[in-house]
Amino acid sequence: MELREQKLNAIIVLNLVVLWVHLLSAVVFIGGSYFMWFVVVPASRLMTQDESERTQIVGKIAKEFGRIVNPTLVILILTGIYNASWYVSSVSSLVSYPGTILLTKMILVAVLIFLVYLNNAYFGKQIVRLGKERRLEELRQLRKMSRLVSIANLSLMTMILLLAAMMQITP
Repeated sequence: MELREQKLNAIIVLNLVVLWVHLLSAVVFIGGSYFMWFVVVPASRLMTQDESERTQIVGKIAKEFGRIVNPTLVILILTGIYNASWYVSSVSSLVSYPGTILLTKMILVAVLIFLVYLNNAYFGKQIVRLGKERRLEELRQLRKMSRLVSIANLSLMTMILLLAAMMQITP
């Protein structure tokens, strides 16, 4: 086998590994987020009627999930940048297809990351604190705002997945 052919095969393998790591990280991040909202939160209501206790249970689970989210987001960003090189050869190619889809995806990812950390760092910590202090009326109000941010996050994740799928379709 020629050296040139070996290099090409190595690049193909590297591309597949990076893509696989990116997809697996997306599954962990997005799947975990949906799992939190469609399984953990409803199940917490079945575990206890005590709002303070329920808040602390969900808070502890969310904190554990957060330990996975941080490295997963770093991996998603790094592998996403690598994978982006398949679609755009220069910054100027972001203004034509499929670069426009990639640009839109990048903007949505930036907004998503901001909202994820806003929800975690601001709302999450305050919700747990209010639950411990049994300040239930304030807790309900803050939870409503956090729920809106979470709905926006899940919507953004879904749109990002749709854009990723669209990038695989040739014009």
